[in-house]
Amino acid sequence: MRSHRDGTAAGMVGLSFDDGYRDFVEEAMPALTEYGFTATVYVVAGRLGGSNDWDEQGPRKPLMTAGEVREAADAGMEIGSHGLTHRRLAGLGTQDLAAQVSDSRHALEDLTGRAVEGFCYPYGSLDAAAVEAVTQAGYAYACAVSRSAHSGVYALPRCYVGDRDGPLHLTAKLVRDRWRR
Repeated sequence: MRSHRDGTAAGMVGLSFDDGYRDFVEEAMPALTEYGFTATVYVVAGRLGGSNDWDEQGPRKPLMTAGEVREAADAGMEIGSHGLTHRRLAGLGTQDLAAQVSDSRHALEDLTGRAVEGFCYPYGSLDAAAVEAVTQAGYAYACAVSRSAHSGVYALPRCYVGDRDGPLHLTAKLVRDRWRR
């Protein structure tokens, strides 16, 4: 977002990692650092050191600990919020939205000692109230999964890349996304 504001974003790719899995620190971060890259990791603030038990079908994967979140921040990675407990935000009441959006931001800022500017909607689940809650919580931007009526700075669409995406599938996604623009 800073590069867009500064006019230096041409050809830039933003890398983001959802959920704050421990393998980000163990696998992705060393590779990123080796090539001089950074990324944003969206962390589930209320589940540090736990596992992705929200994923009923599994497999279970360990989440980053508080120390690993600080380590990633100290290595130059952006720490963003992925909610307090990884709940779907669409349809939540005002108090639950505030806890998921604001409380997670404050917890991560207290942990890292740095401003948390980005939010990522768990499951890509958002509605007008969720977008408003993110805006009111003071985030600079938020990421969604795909384009919607809410697309904009507080619901930026992204291209999902999964474990099974190989070169042909990624090329198809690139063509699809360019066609949609």
